[in-house]
Amino acid sequence: MEEIVEKSLLFDFYGSLLTEHQSRIYRMAVFNDLSLSEIAEAAGISRQAASDLLRRVDRQLGEYENKLHLVEKFKEVRRCAQKIRELSDGQDPESFRQIGGLADRILGEI
Repeated sequence: MEEIVEKSLLFDFYGSLLTEHQSRIYRMAVFNDLSLSEIAEAAGISRQAASDLLRRVDRQLGEYENKLHLVEKFKEVRRCAQKIRELSDGQDPESFRQIGGLADRILGEI
């Protein structure tokens, strides 16, 4: 399940950098959970071509993330926001200090 979530995030951030053909095939595999045979039949390509394309796109999306770190930054901002939500229930000065620190981290990410 985590792999699907990770692939979905990578596609959300970098999918527009793919060709229409790559994007369509990748959506069939990741979002529609089609098998290689089903993808090959729907796209009019061989099963091997579908497999190669999916591997190539996975590698390409991973390279974009290694260079740009957008998914990593998104996850960090989400973690900070969740922590702020938890801390906002507390009313002691230490909680407010931590909230300020988390807000600074979020602002540094954007």
